Amino acid sequence: MFSKSCEYAIKAVIFIANNSLLNRKVGFVDIAKEIDSPEAFTAKILQKLSKEGIIQSVRGVNGGFYIPIKLINKINLAQVVYSIDGEKVFNSCGLGMKRCNEIHPCPLHQKFKTIRNDLRQMLETTSLEELAMGLKSGETFLKNI
Repeated sequence: MFSKSCEYAIKAVIFIANNSLLNRKVGFVDIAKEIDSPEAFTAKILQKLSKEGIIQSVRGVNGGFYIPIKLINKINLAQVVYSIDGEKVFNSCGLGMKRCNEIHPCPLHQKFKTIRNDLRQMLETTSLEELAMGLKSGETFLKNI
């Protein structure tokens, strides 16, 4: 459903949010390692997230990526998905047809429309703070063991 870039972006912002809650900035090498993503690919994703204002960065010895603590509960997953994949996940056809719509629907259109709407609702109501807290408590994880 999400592109590989978007999956990595979601993992990265959760990891960054978790570290931000601990008042730590993290470098892209550490992020790439934690989310099992190639470093160059991770750097491009982080650059895009930074440009969109989802994450911030500071250069230098004590630098790295972070999210201001006051914003962690205000940023939701929909913002991350939209910044990487655009509207595609919110309005694409379940069968990948380019001209599927209300007037000319594919066989899955109505059922997939419900799934897309539920997904949008979940993404819009899930904050980074909620996900980072699961990671912090050890209830969730970001990479396969």
